[in-house]
Amino acid sequence: MQRTQSPVLTRLARLNPTAVFLAALALVLVALFAPGPVGGALLLALAALLVWLMAATWPVQRPATRVLRLVILTLLIAAGLAKLL
Repeated sequence: MQRTQSPVLTRLARLNPTAVFLAALALVLVALFAPGPVGGALLLALAALLVWLMAATWPVQRPATRVLRLVILTLLIAAGLAKLL
């Protein structure tokens, strides 16, 4: 059975990786400096997006990449929950 790729993933693949990294970095910095609940909500929203992206790309990731992404995701969720509380 052939699996068709999501149109969203196809569009994301065409984006400039440097621009995506800088946008994510800017969002994390804004979230870290934003007041408590607002910053926490932004971090958790970013984490939710990353969970979706990781789930969609899990089969093509190397094991070392999976571990690194899980660690980063865990730190992002922990920071989001800490800001929320």
